[in-house]
Amino acid sequence: MKVEFYTKENCSLCEDAYAIIMMFKNIYSFELDERDIYTKDEWLEEYQLLIPAIRINDTFLTCEEMTIETIEAALKENVKRI
Repeated sequence: MKVEFYTKENCSLCEDAYAIIMMFKNIYSFELDERDIYTKDEWLEEYQLLIPAIRINDTFLTCEEMTIETIEAALKENVKRI
């Protein structure tokens, strides 16, 4: 299972979200696909005001929605436990 993580350099919120996601790497089986929004114009246009953001299947969480609890709930719903 792939978790898409939309981010950019020098973003403290992104670093915090990354740390939370990586906490769950030992519990859930997923591949983290880090996507710097400055590498594709479409990502920059779509996610510029939303980062950090993650997509797990049809679940999409923006910076305003991301907490330890919401990230874990999204993983539980979409990803197998190790």
